[in-house]
Amino acid sequence: MFRFTRGTVAALVLGASAWGASAELRTEPARASTGANEAGFDGVVEAVRQTVIAAQVPGAVVQLGAKVGDRVNAGQVLLRIDARAADQNAAASNAQVQSARALLDVATQNFERQKQLFQKNYISQAALERAESEFKSTQAQVNAQLAHAGAARTQSGFYVVRAPFAGVVAEVPVSLGDMAMPGRPLLTLYDPTALRVTAAVPQTVSTQLGAAPSPRIELPGLPAAQQWIVAMHTQLLPTIDAATHTVQMRADLPAGTLGVAPGMFARLWLPVSGAMSGTGASTLNVSRASIVRRAEMTGLYVLDPSGKPVLRQVRLGRLEGDQVEVLSGLMPGERVVADPQAAARMR
Repeated sequence: MFRFTRGTVAALVLGASAWGASAELRTEPARASTGANEAGFDGVVEAVRQTVIAAQVPGAVVQLGAKVGDRVNAGQVLLRIDARAADQNAAASNAQVQSARALLDVATQNFERQKQLFQKNYISQAALERAESEFKSTQAQVNAQLAHAGAARTQSGFYVVRAPFAGVVAEVPVSLGDMAMPGRPLLTLYDPTALRVTAAVPQTVSTQLGAAPSPRIELPGLPAAQQWIVAMHTQLLPTIDAATHTVQMRADLPAGTLGVAPGMFARLWLPVSGAMSGTGASTLNVSRASIVRRAEMTGLYVLDPSGKPVLRQVRLGRLEGDQVEVLSGLMPGERVVADPQAAARMR
């Protein structure tokens, strides 16, 4: 007969429970996939129509009619600059126009009388010419005053900043009371209905595209159901960067794509040959539910040869549906724990 101590019995019980839990762990093999030959290139979302509205005249900012994130209509007042001095100049110009018109009326009447007197031979040709010259000079002064008044009115319009098109306010770098100077940025506005993804594509890849179908756009910052979009239109810029030997490729997003904003990270997936994409070797895919994220670490629970779950750090690639590509840290055929919470309780 064998004599068991209390500690021995406890160890046997714990070992049996651990073995039973290990046997109940739901695992899946790291599956190799040889899908379509594609290569991903990091890019950024840009606005097709974006403008930085700058001041054209100096003055203090007295009103802000929009803030960051506001949607505005074309022609809507966004900002006002103190225009009291400009309004006074415009008023003075209008007064000068009225004065010049009064002088023109006098010169016109005098010229008409001089013509009548000349027809009756009461005055000489020289007197008529002096009256005509005075009339034309006064008329020219009126035209000059009218032009000056129009310029003053146009100048007054610069103190009211309006939206050039309907869009979203992306940045307002000024506050009430700030001094606006010619050329100083006041607001940044972009059109959310026209966005694109721009990525640097190697020259060797760009020459292979030809009449290939539209590339796929991956937006990792969006929910899983909205991360993949087919580009509406693509464009390769005609210049090549001499330092990196890459070409800028632009892919237009469909109008009305939700959750996308300029500056967001994106990735263009282009169809390329196996030699170029490096897809001669198969890729590994695991279910998204098996991924463990702890602070800056991304990992998987993998069963070691003894059947114990071990947390291993991995590097992930693209996400498609409920499958995630594993770029490094995992070998084909290894058993991955599908329920990481259950594996964490066993450790």
